Amino acid sequence: MNVEVAYARPDRQEIVRVEVPEGTTVLEAVELSGIVAIFPEVDPQVTDMGIFGKVIKDPSSHQLRDGDRVELYRPLIIDPKQARLNRAKKKG
Repeated sequence: MNVEVAYARPDRQEIVRVEVPEGTTVLEAVELSGIVAIFPEVDPQVTDMGIFGKVIKDPSSHQLRDGDRVELYRPLIIDPKQARLNRAKKKG
């Protein structure tokens, strides 16, 4: 199966294509992709992950399908609702 593993920071983003055997989990695909070598700050054991924008609760047991794109999510610095409120206060 062919899948992609994606990670982005404000200054750089990467999508790594990786061929994995049937039954590969999300976590296994991340480890096989080598994305941690590109972004050493990523810890797959604690990083939130999803497939095409849908968060996966347990990456160590969720099996992938051919063509899936695994996304690794950075932690939010500020709640999006609070950020909008702050911008609105600045304008007003």
